[in-house]
Order: sequence, then structure tokens, then C-alpha cells
Amino acid sequence: MLTASRRMDNAWMTLDQRGVPPAELLSADIYDSWMRCISLGLDTLRPPSPELVSSAVLRQEQQRCSLIRGLALAEMHTLHQQIAGSNFMIAFANADGLLLDIISDSSFSDASNAASIRPGTIWTEAICGTNGLGTAAYLKRAIVVHGGEHFFSRYNNLTCIAAPIFAPDGELAGILDASSDCMSRQAHTQALVVMAATQIENGLFREHHRGNILIAFHNRGEYLHTLSAGLLAVDNEGRILAANRAASVLLHGLPASPGRRFADVFRTKFNAFVDEGRRKERQRLEDEVGSQFVATIENARQFSMMQAIPRPRPSTPKDVPTQFVSADPAIASVVQRVGVAAVRKMPILIRGETGTGKEQLARHAHTASGRAGAFGAALPDSLIEAELFGYAEGAFTGAKKGGAAGLFKEADGGTLFLDEIGDMPVTLQAVLLRFLDDWTVRPVGGTKRQVDVLLVSATNANLDESIAKGRFRSDLLFRLNTLEVTLPPLRERSDFAEIARHLIHKIDPLMDLTEGAIDRLAELDWDGNIRELRNVLSRLSLAEPGDLIDETSVESVLAHSGGERLTGRAVGGRLKANLHEIQRSHVLTAYAETGNNISKTARRLGVSRNTIYRALRGSKD
Repeated sequence: MLTASRRMDNAWMTLDQRGVPPAELLSADIYDSWMRCISLGLDTLRPPSPELVSSAVLRQEQQRCSLIRGLALAEMHTLHQQIAGSNFMIAFANADGLLLDIISDSSFSDASNAASIRPGTIWTEAICGTNGLGTAAYLKRAIVVHGGEHFFSRYNNLTCIAAPIFAPDGELAGILDASSDCMSRQAHTQALVVMAATQIENGLFREHHRGNILIAFHNRGEYLHTLSAGLLAVDNEGRILAANRAASVLLHGLPASPGRRFADVFRTKFNAFVDEGRRKERQRLEDEVGSQFVATIENARQFSMMQAIPRPRPSTPKDVPTQFVSADPAIASVVQRVGVAAVRKMPILIRGETGTGKEQLARHAHTASGRAGAFGAALPDSLIEAELFGYAEGAFTGAKKGGAAGLFKEADGGTLFLDEIGDMPVTLQAVLLRFLDDWTVRPVGGTKRQVDVLLVSATNANLDESIAKGRFRSDLLFRLNTLEVTLPPLRERSDFAEIARHLIHKIDPLMDLTEGAIDRLAELDWDGNIRELRNVLSRLSLAEPGDLIDETSVESVLAHSGGERLTGRAVGGRLKANLHEIQRSHVLTAYAETGNNISKTARRLGVSRNTIYRALRGSKD
């Protein structure tokens, strides 16, 4: 039997000699893709240059896709942490194959010669031949393209695993891809990529139907809050608006399409189902062929028709004011989920780079919980058991008179925030795990007592890697991340302008930023994220004698404060002027057609008003 490598060598030899690939040596998907490439006129010996869009077009598309992009970035960070080893890159592209974002290991580019894989490149089969992103977009299902299966040999040292992401209406919305050098290929990666794509789809579904009744259901109750659960969106009259793919599988053969009624699918009466939802979080649901499900109405409390009988749990904190800027739809979803989890006293784990606002999000959780107690914060690497749980007078040499209550006792009725949880000593992890079993503190030398604490943890470390190296307990992670969220870095957020204005107003309520200043700041890398932006804005507030910070002020401060380090990405991102002018002409045409109305132009093109302003003043990206 031929090895996979020998089989691909023979396939390439046959293609070179006959001009067509051998069907018997390739999988059906790869064979069909190679045939499509040949019919498109692609030559394996003359690969076309990678096609790039302008930085302006890339930013416009990133803004247009802000919701799915935010959801995708959160999953990309999680996926990157789940895939052990190095030389991996996670990528997200829109439905047209335009690469919008990548997260990669530092060694990926060098190991894979993958310098051409960057945001702004187009990865359709017509341009790049058989490849994970382009072929998954064509097939509209997950695929693995390994090594020599790529149509162009320049990618033969890569394994690409891609999965499509569908919008609630069933249309292709994007593609998620995990690529590595061939030596780093992992058997479980495809399952992880498909799971991440499904998570994004469900996030889109929930966001699109946030104003409708959302029903989650499954044959087995333990799977009700997993990716395999079916989701149905219905209106107040019981008309079905949409079903996710899992729901279509669970209800196979039943008329669950948009426009049909709840009664067409289920024997359970809609009004009875809603009435039961007033009293119980979970209930039984039977379809027309007799299949039994466990179901819940996810957003029951937002509908007045379902609030006649109070549920035995606190209300959703959707109107709780917060200082955490969340104009980015993906961030808004994170803030909302954290608020709900805080009300339910679920342990929350916040992941994210340094400076992304993890403590601010923890403080929002405390506010949303409505807890009367205090908010306390601690760095676990400097703690010992006695500081966490307290000690009695005379418990050990040096114990202060009267003893000490300990952080958990001080936070009783409130919230304790453990920052950088990944640095907690292993011995203290065991003590914390024991506490989470019964929420009981055992002061050193004292008697135990139960406390009521909302526990929020945060980390910028790769806990999965720490677990693999024995530095962090996996059983503790499972207890800390009942809800786990990831805050993306500042450079990946779509609400940069709102964040910058929020920060400058906190520094000096009388100061503001011009659109030009915000545009210039938004071009920078911000490796230190929001914390670094706050520091730069503080310097700007001191350097600017007036109340308005403009682009000139920004340039001046950057020139004297390491601006050359900050601007590396912006300089590298400047592309050809003719592509910019094409985009600018498109904006100006729409501007004229809307009667010189900036807001209408922005809505028509699906871009921010900043983009229109830049085009009008003729600035080049």
C-alpha cells in the first residue's frame, strides 16, 4: 500500500504528465477542487501573486462584519489556547475568502514560509487554488487540505483545517481556519475548529433573534447548554422564525421552517409551554412524532407575557449601568453574559492580554450581581493560605493579635477578584479547590464557617499549557470557568473611538479628541491595550494647552514617546495609492447620491462615519 506521501508524489507526477489529476489517488473533494482549478486556467507551475485589498477596504470590511468578527476573535483566542504545540495559525475570513484576522504563534511565519498569509489577502480557489479557506467556502462544509493536496506547491508544507460559518438565514457568513506546518498536524484539531464555528453560528443566531423568544432543547438534559442543543426562535404568537442547524437535525422531517407554527412541530401547546416557562427553567417538550426533549426558554424574562409568575431566581441585569465600554457587539455580548452569571453567583474566568480591562469587567460583574458586600482584589502569586482564609489569634508565630479575617471572609456578601490566577502556587490551588466544594472557609487555627462570595478570576496565561506542564490543576480550572469569556486586544475591537473618548473624558472632562486624532491613534499597535492607550492620552492631556486634541498633537507626542514602536503595523499596512483612490471614489459617489449626507452615506456603505470623513478630506490610508 502506498504511503500518503508517495501517493501525493504519484498524483503530482500524473498531473504533470497528463494535465489531469488521477481520481484514484486523491480524495473526491481534493480531486474535484483540482479539476476546478484547471478549469479556471490555473497553472501549478505559475501561481499568481497573492491578491491584496487596500487597508481602507480591509477596515471597511472588518467594520461591516463587526458582529461575526467579534464572535470569531473570541473563539480564535480560545481555539489557539486549545491547540497544543507551536507553528499554528488561526484565521478568519469573510464569505468571499477575504482574510480579516489572524492569530498565530511567533514561529508560524518562519516555519511555514507563510508571509503571504495576512489580513487583506484573498483566499478563493480562483486565486490560491485548492486551500482550506477557499475550498471550504466553495463546498460549504469543513475540509482538511494537507500538504501536497494544495494545488500550488508553495503551500505544500501546510495543513489547513477550515470550517464554514453560516448566518441565521443559512447563508455563508465566514470561514474559520486552523493552519500549521505539516509536522504539527493534530487529529483532534478538525473537531475543535468545527466546534468553534458552531459556537460562532449560535452567537450570531442569538444576537439576530435577541428580540424574539429563544428556545433551547435537546433529547438529553445534560446537553441542553452545549453546542449540540437545538435553538428555535419564535414570536409571541408561536410562529417559527428560524432554527439553527442542530434544531434541524433534532427535528428532522418535521416542518420547522420559518413561517410554520410551534403547533406544527410539537404536541405541547405553545401557550401551555409558555405558561410552564413562567414557573420552571426546564420542562418537557414532545414533538409530533413522539420524540421527547428537555427545553428551556433562554430569554424568558425579557418578555412581559412570561413574567406574570415570578421565577425563583434573580432577574437578568440587562439595565445595570457600567463603566465598561461595550459598543463593540461582541463585547456587549460578553458584558451581558458576565452580568447574568454574576446574578447566578457562577464562578467567572476572564481571559485576555494585559491591559484589556479584565479588572473593570470583574467590577461590572460585582455591580451587576447587586451584592451588598465589598469588591476585593488580590494577586494569587503573593498570597498564602492564611491571607485567603484568615487565621485565629496565636495560630502561628507572628500572627497578629485578634487574628485576621482573610480575603474570603472580607468579601462575604460581595465579590473577590483573583487576578493572574495562573500564577497561583500549586499548594494554594488545592486549598482553593476545597473551598469551591462547599464555599466554607477554614481559618488557620480557627473554626470553619460558610461564606457567600462571587468569585471572579482572570489570566493572561495559557492555562491549558500550564495544566500540561503540571503548573495548574485541571480540576480547579473546571470549577473556576463555569462562565469563561475572552476580552480581545484593543487592536481587534471595533469600538476604539468610544474607548478613547471615554478615557479622555475620565482624565479631563473638558477635553475631547478630533476624528483625525482618533484615526491616527487607531492605526497604532497598542501592545499594552487599554492601559497603554490611557497612558498616551494622559500625556496628550498634559501636552495640549486647549480642550481639543487633534492629529498634530498626537504626532507630536508620539514623536517623543516611542511612536516608532507603536506605529510598526500602520507603516506596514500602507498599500498602493491607486487602490485607495478607487475606494475613495466609491465613497464620494455614494456621498453625492445621498445629497452630501454623511450619516446616510455611512449607512448605505455599511462603514463608520470616520471612513467617510477620511475620504472627504482626501487622506490616504
